[in-house]
Amino acid sequence: MRRNLLASRDGWQQIVEKQGLYYHTIDGVPYWDESVYYSFDAGELDPLEKATYACNEMCLAAVQHAIDHKLFDRFLISPAFVDFVVNSWETEEQSIYGRFDFCCQPSQPPKLLEYNADTPTALLEASVIQWFWLKDRFPTASQFNNIHERLMEVFQVIRGEGLPRFHFAAMKGHLEDYMTVQYLRDVAAQAGYGETGATYLDIEDIGWNQRRRTFTDLQERSLSAIFKLYPWEWMIREQFGPDLLEGETRWFEPAWKILLSNKSLLPLLWQLFGADPEKSAYLLPAFWSEEDLKRHLGLSASFVKKPILSREGCNITAVDGGRVIAETGGPYGAGPCIWQQLHRLPNFDGHFPVLGSWLVNGWACGMGIREDATPITGNTSRFVPHVLAQ
Repeated sequence: MRRNLLASRDGWQQIVEKQGLYYHTIDGVPYWDESVYYSFDAGELDPLEKATYACNEMCLAAVQHAIDHKLFDRFLISPAFVDFVVNSWETEEQSIYGRFDFCCQPSQPPKLLEYNADTPTALLEASVIQWFWLKDRFPTASQFNNIHERLMEVFQVIRGEGLPRFHFAAMKGHLEDYMTVQYLRDVAAQAGYGETGATYLDIEDIGWNQRRRTFTDLQERSLSAIFKLYPWEWMIREQFGPDLLEGETRWFEPAWKILLSNKSLLPLLWQLFGADPEKSAYLLPAFWSEEDLKRHLGLSASFVKKPILSREGCNITAVDGGRVIAETGGPYGAGPCIWQQLHRLPNFDGHFPVLGSWLVNGWACGMGIREDATPITGNTSRFVPHVLAQ
């Protein structure tokens, strides 16, 4: 794994805008950063693919364990929604995608930092934008990137289930979320739904028809299937949350993903697999209290403290040798937290990359790299493309 400098393409902003990336610059600083790229030797990413499958297998086992042992309070799921989540799991509701974020140090197995299982973004960048960049700059090279093809397959599977329309929803005023959802809508249209069968809907415009007991769009059509780039932990706490228990809408991601898009997943994985040498190689010790962390790892253990329901790198504290080395603010600081053993990211002259491995319909199919000048990856951390050795 090497970090390489490269001159950006002339007019790169206009190029990526034509491909849908309108949020390429944030506060005057490139978010899409093609002045650098990471390169990998042949076979160097095989461990990442292997780790993705291993972590997915462990995560599915963790869902079953959480349901069997009724650990819903650990995940801050109220009793009213337990049956809703369990039914989603037991009926094997289809998942579309997720992203495992790994720390990859040389000569070490990838270490799972967290799983963005419900509403991961940076999808358009990973699937489309870096692919076209590769074709421009290194036309004979390759990438770890079959994301688009796997998305096409999963929407074809869903269409085969007889769902006549597919809506795609995001919050108003959030350009990144909007373009992510529009990309997914476009893939669904290509997969057979067509432009009339795959339509966009602001999340705020989802209605509830009291008489028909169904969620509706602005034309009062029932929502048979909808992808929402809106977290489950928010949805079940909304005013319309109780209506989720009655409506027959198929939600994507499915409700069982609420157990995986929650930082409590990390200590549960360690509890289940920490004693297994093969599986624990991909995990970091994690606990539901600082006391448990210090009891198992020692009083001087270095750690990262994460709110259970945090998002976008908010309210994270990294402590090394008793000293805070990185910290972020945000709106989640008052909630319960987990403690995860600190594992330092690779440091390329002050640039810290996190490798995001995409899982679509159960397939490890691509990678996106985010880097920052601090060890905590946040919402504005740069997206950097990659190349596999020719």
